[in-house]
Amino acid sequence: MGGCASKDKKDSKVVENETAAGTGGGTDADAANGGEGCVSNSMVFLSRNKSDTMVDAAVLEKMEAGFAKLAASDSKSLLKKYLTKEVFDALKNKKTSFGSTLLDCVQSGFENPDSGVGIYAPDAEAYSLFADLFDPIIEDYHKGFKKTDKHPASDFGDVNAFANVDPTGEFVVSTRVRCGRSMEGYPFNPCLTEAQYKEMEAKVSSTLSGLEGELKGKFYPLTGMDKAVQQQLIDDHFLFKEGDRFLQAANACRYWPSGRGIYHNDNKTFLVWCNEEDHLRIISMQMGGDLGQVYRRLVTAVNEIEKRIPFSHHDRLGFLTFCPTNLGTTIRASVHIKVPKLAKDYAKLEATADKYNLQVRGTRGEHSEAEGGIYDISNKRRMGLTEFQAVKEMYDGISEIIKIEKSL
Repeated sequence: MGGCASKDKKDSKVVENETAAGTGGGTDADAANGGEGCVSNSMVFLSRNKSDTMVDAAVLEKMEAGFAKLAASDSKSLLKKYLTKEVFDALKNKKTSFGSTLLDCVQSGFENPDSGVGIYAPDAEAYSLFADLFDPIIEDYHKGFKKTDKHPASDFGDVNAFANVDPTGEFVVSTRVRCGRSMEGYPFNPCLTEAQYKEMEAKVSSTLSGLEGELKGKFYPLTGMDKAVQQQLIDDHFLFKEGDRFLQAANACRYWPSGRGIYHNDNKTFLVWCNEEDHLRIISMQMGGDLGQVYRRLVTAVNEIEKRIPFSHHDRLGFLTFCPTNLGTTIRASVHIKVPKLAKDYAKLEATADKYNLQVRGTRGEHSEAEGGIYDISNKRRMGLTEFQAVKEMYDGISEIIKIEKSL
């Protein structure tokens, strides 16, 4: 296991306002020095003795073995592509002030060579300390977001700009827009203690109970949840499953189900996941293709929650998340869509999706198969563009896919 997994609870304010990263927010100088641009000065000046900063011999041994195994594999992951021997040797002895090592970042990719990406950030500081690995992966995944680039300010744009992508209801089964948020003052999953999980759940539950109108609903802790209710919510795509092997290997499922829960409104069109992969996943969804309605609901919800819970934000990387694929806007706008004719020419479906920077997945999302010819298609880019632009890529791409399906 990596270092932070066994850490005692730290001051919950250690990862203070990441917007203060303007003082060093992931600049080249910070990256070169293993700097801590994305965390507050209080973290930078934490006094640490030598044993705190040294990587344990057993961790190093596990790292070396994992690196050798990955190098010998036929993995197509971005981790394998960018974790060269030079990068590995430069980073293997580094440790964040939470005790996170390179192993905490890469162990999921080591254990799962079929990963697409294979890396997670155990705490906010990891993005700066291990920038030699994170930066090229971020640039590759987010279509050219270079380490010198800066993510634009948050902008949801004209919330009335999107119409129904499938007004006749022939193709789109359902539409969903979600974003991830990390709560300021807390590390990410691998470094959280059980007490912090419970503290965060209590904050989220009390905050969401203050929502009104269409967003009014109820919070359901996973702890003690009736199994039948839990399974129904999973089948309806409302509730996250108990950690998949990728998250398990990343040490993101500790103390399960403590501190985890789901909030949904009365119509089940607005959901919040608490402490699944990210601290918060804020989700707007409904049957059919009315993206405009789904997007407006999400924007309203995010603005309401942000008034009550401060979010971790990085001056260069945008909103901070556990997985680097979700950084920036953190927006994922998706549809479940039936395109039986295009499905017979999967290469053409993928080519069309790629043209609009879209990702094609199985019915139940990442690492799943298409069921009944229904695909989950979403925007892929989340960095270097605004929230509005990210959703527009999905809107334009799905409109084109439907147009092609009709013409076949």
